[in-house]
Amino acid sequence: MSALRLSRLAALATLVAALNAGAAPIELAGVKLDDHLDLQGTPLVLNGAGIRYKTIIKVYTAGLYVPKKAGTPDELLDAPGPKRMTITMLRDIDANELGKLFTRGVEDNSPHAAMSQLIPGLLRMSQIFSERKNLHAGDSFTIDWLPARGTVISVNGLAQGEPIKEQAFFNALMRIWLGPSPADWKLKDDLLGKS
Repeated sequence: MSALRLSRLAALATLVAALNAGAAPIELAGVKLDDHLDLQGTPLVLNGAGIRYKTIIKVYTAGLYVPKKAGTPDELLDAPGPKRMTITMLRDIDANELGKLFTRGVEDNSPHAAMSQLIPGLLRMSQIFSERKNLHAGDSFTIDWLPARGTVISVNGLAQGEPIKEQAFFNALMRIWLGPSPADWKLKDDLLGKS
């Protein structure tokens, strides 16, 4: 091998190592979140992550992945391409109760006129959680927006039923955490990368 080719290979190896060094996962309450992931061939970056507290109790970690970092809810919701919210439970919880809390979060952060369009998706989401009975500490679920398919909800890595096609439904779910009345104000700032 020529010295020039070896030099180029060494430079490439150094670049790859530098990129991977910046790709260290973050850890929240024992849950590791990668700062990058690939969602159906699209690279996503961790926009922000945090812990959902109920009073002083840690309920779950949440991480929001997008194609390009954004600092406002509108930028995040309007950005094209796939997106992912990942949630890992930090304590056991009645899954049906969590589904009800998510529905209330959608209602609190959506215009009243839009609610009729969201009802089919909310019923499907409620069914997913009521079928689970309980979510245990360490269980995780993802809410993916896949432009060609819709919103896909997966529990412990398994997709739950058919995608919900309307982007308005995905955006309504994201407003649970990013809307004007978020589930947790500190978590909203964390997901927006402000902490």
